[in-house]
Amino acid sequence: MTTFRWFKYAVIVGWLLLLLLLARRDFFIAALDGSEQAVLIEAKYQQYYGVHLHTKRIGWVMEDVRPVDGGYRIRQQASLKLKVINSVQPVDMDLHAELDSGMRLKSFQFTFSSPFYSTKAEGKTEGRAVHFTLDTGRTVIKDTVTLPDVPLLPLNQRGYLLAKMSKAGEKLKAPFFDPFSLAKRESVITYKGPDKELIGGRVYNLHEFTESYSGMTTKFWLDEQGKIIKEESPAGFVFEAEPKFKAMNIEAGGDELLAAVAVQHSGELPPEDSAAAVYQLRFPAEAEVELNGGRQQFADGRLTVRKEAFPPQADGPEDCGANAAYLRGSRYVQAEDKKIIAKAKEIVGDATDPVQQVRLLTDWVYANIEKRPVIGLPDALTTLDSRLGDCNEHAALFTALSRSLGISTAIAAGVTLQKNAFYYHAWNEVCIQGQWISLDTTTKQLPADIYHLRFTRADVEGQIAIGGLLGKLEIEAVKEGK
Repeated sequence: MTTFRWFKYAVIVGWLLLLLLLARRDFFIAALDGSEQAVLIEAKYQQYYGVHLHTKRIGWVMEDVRPVDGGYRIRQQASLKLKVINSVQPVDMDLHAELDSGMRLKSFQFTFSSPFYSTKAEGKTEGRAVHFTLDTGRTVIKDTVTLPDVPLLPLNQRGYLLAKMSKAGEKLKAPFFDPFSLAKRESVITYKGPDKELIGGRVYNLHEFTESYSGMTTKFWLDEQGKIIKEESPAGFVFEAEPKFKAMNIEAGGDELLAAVAVQHSGELPPEDSAAAVYQLRFPAEAEVELNGGRQQFADGRLTVRKEAFPPQADGPEDCGANAAYLRGSRYVQAEDKKIIAKAKEIVGDATDPVQQVRLLTDWVYANIEKRPVIGLPDALTTLDSRLGDCNEHAALFTALSRSLGISTAIAAGVTLQKNAFYYHAWNEVCIQGQWISLDTTTKQLPADIYHLRFTRADVEGQIAIGGLLGKLEIEAVKEGK
């Protein structure tokens, strides 16, 4: 299989989260007065939405809210057909949630399934904390997320926003909990004012809002009753309120996802074996990026990438100034798990030199993980057991193995070049002899080539920040010194 085909199996989790966030509603935390709660209480309905990618219908979302036992029971379902590597992959999600009389979350059960990946999550709220269990079918992860207040579940009926914001430019800050990523986020909602919007050949008088978090911005429009009529997400995803029969009429997968998020470049790229490359970058100022550090220097809109030597010369500080988090395990990078520790020791054998250990781990992950597009949240233990995945699974597993040996290791997320465009990708960085060295276990590059441009360092749950670049990143190759 060619390197290009191997690469094309790589779909960054930040991008996947964007796709899957289409099917969820954020858990906002905001103090609602009686009139606002009354608006929500009236939301006893079932609403369908058609999901579109570049004008093609690729899925549907349904939400059902019913009063029960002094509270509410909600069910959200979603079904998507995503075209990845010229094959259509079905994705299904199902959320059940119990709410109290104030629409605050009491408990939830969430299931997700796609080819090669399925999970079940359930949790309960105690005060401001959500305790949950995630079962991937191969491992069980337990964790707790604490929010600034008891989480509230807003519905497609968001009349309380109209009650709170009546003037264009007014803003509302709102933390939320997401049952898919099992993570807390904080959004800023801005009222843009009244707007006429053409939807399905009909002009609606609506209220336009934007919602921003982690550098990403979505738009949505409410009618006078506060119901969402339309929502636009990054990279061309749109969903609109529609009758059931229309929403569920899904086309065969729509456009190719990787092509939909590819970043075209301008300028003449340097040869692959060059020691350095310079890129002029343009992206939104609010994007949460980490461009400086290691082999990258960013200033005045220009990113310089210098390919490292491996093994490096031992002439730097011992710890690279590394954050302690680069040595610890995390929710999806289980570096302290006995299975991970045992496998890492088996792979490196008698080798004690970190340089040799990194080589051995890189070779093993590259050779033993089957290259498959896996739509879901990657975790190291599941990948170790299943032995398949895309760049996310490769990067998560390598990180866990490397950290278990005491090597500071980061997951890098950004873009890399294939053919004539840059695609979103994930790889690794390790601290060796006081220097950060990049490596890509999906394509067996140690160090990674100068076409790997890192925009963030984060474990799986933190990579959604890359979504702020979707559809907004511009790359121009320029000559060094000009």
